[in-house]
Amino acid sequence: MAKQHWKPGNMLYPVPAVMVSCGRIGETPNIITVAWAGTVCSDPAMLSVSIRPERYSYDIIRETGEFVVNLVTKDLVFAADYCGVKSGREVDKYREMKLTPLPSQKVSAPGIGESPVNIECKVVQTLPLGSHTMFVGEVVNVTVEDAYLNGSGKFELNDTGLVSYSHGEYFLLGEKLGKFGYSVQKKKN
Repeated sequence: MAKQHWKPGNMLYPVPAVMVSCGRIGETPNIITVAWAGTVCSDPAMLSVSIRPERYSYDIIRETGEFVVNLVTKDLVFAADYCGVKSGREVDKYREMKLTPLPSQKVSAPGIGESPVNIECKVVQTLPLGSHTMFVGEVVNVTVEDAYLNGSGKFELNDTGLVSYSHGEYFLLGEKLGKFGYSVQKKKN
């Protein structure tokens, strides 16, 4: 098997495509699309987003200490791309993309009403790492869309049409290949 060695770089794909909303009181809220986001702890629930210091949202999150992670679906992928390439310094992304600012329960930053999952976070740690600064946020509230609750009250996240980002491209999540623990599950006769 032939392989090549390349210079160090991020090749950890796919990653979730998420829109991070933030805002200062008295100002127009903003949305930034980030690919560098992930779970960092389950108890207490924490996640991270990494943002370049020159981005408009960077100072907002640094100053307010809060943000909302909004999951991206197939219906939101155009808005997600737009919010990743346009600056909130120049455009109201909620208005331009016809998105609804959703009042949050535990932070002042709004979520995105059209997203099936809004994860409210308060910054507990800021780590300057080079090109990006990582904001570690404790999850203080999660809002989910009622339409995806099944008859038992279980949230069917995988039915929402989630999108991932891989090496510059967006992909709709596809075929289920297994579930956690299926490799060691006892087979039924």
